[in-house]
Amino acid sequence: MTFLKKASVMALALGSLAATPVFASDWTVDPAHSKIGFSGVQTGNPFSGHFGKFDGTISFDPAHPEAGHAKINIDIASAATGDAQRDGAMPGSDWFNASKFPQATFEAKSFKAKGGNAYEAVGTLTIKGVSQAETLPFTLDITNNTAHAKGHLDLVRSAFGVGQGPWATGQWVALQVGVDIDIVADKKS
Repeated sequence: MTFLKKASVMALALGSLAATPVFASDWTVDPAHSKIGFSGVQTGNPFSGHFGKFDGTISFDPAHPEAGHAKINIDIASAATGDAQRDGAMPGSDWFNASKFPQATFEAKSFKAKGGNAYEAVGTLTIKGVSQAETLPFTLDITNNTAHAKGHLDLVRSAFGVGQGPWATGQWVALQVGVDIDIVADKKS
């Protein structure tokens, strides 16, 4: 075999290796040890709450984060803050309108490594039928076959139509809302 033929065969072989798709690992969310929380300010007083029901699918490999994908579905009616008046109002049409939009969804199309255990999930957040591009920064620690991700995202609720009528401005409830994730997931075998 001539040098040129050998070089061509090696180039084809290397090219096929580079074109081999990377498959991310699949993970199952452990809802008993996970939490999706939120925080805001109402009439000058900070409050926090959480969503009691959510699920999702995660495919992620720290060695190839760009090949990952995740989709988290949140049951909007499960929002709770411990304040009966606020908790009664949140599922209503002025706020989340849970009867028409029962779920909020975050779908990460890819992940970016930021160094150490820091990553970003790049995707789309949909609340009340309004979709916005969002990047969720998070840390990830993996021990054996268990992953623990923690992150925080600041949102402006009015961008998603959350808060109508007298609640549309920040006069009574601040427009800025924080979302905190604390997700534990087990690697599928």
